[in-house]
Amino acid sequence: VQLQASGGGLVQAGGFLRLSCAASKIIFSISAMGWYRQAPGKQRELVADITRSGSTNYADSVRGRFTISRDNAKNTVYLQMNSLKPEDTAVYYCNLIPRINSAWGQGTLVTVSS
Repeated sequence: VQLQASGGGLVQAGGFLRLSCAASKIIFSISAMGWYRQAPGKQRELVADITRSGSTNYADSVRGRFTISRDNAKNTVYLQMNSLKPEDTAVYYCNLIPRINSAWGQGTLVTVSS
């Protein structure tokens, strides 16, 4: 089942965006969730993850600026991105932890202008 991320867009450096990703109840209830991103010419990387109980981890590049959260009632995971930088420009995806190839959706494009 593909997971569809939404909420991307064009924003100036220093701005903010909030990404959302809805999953099925079954997936959401049994799995940790993660936000990944892939910048042009680079490999896809994990930027933040959250366990079922709400424990979080962040990549060094986004720690202190991004916040991952989950709403178990809505089966939705969020990524609040503040103080955005041009280097945050990428397609952002959500997936399980560990990721499953069949769950990759189209992602949502985040473009940060300088």
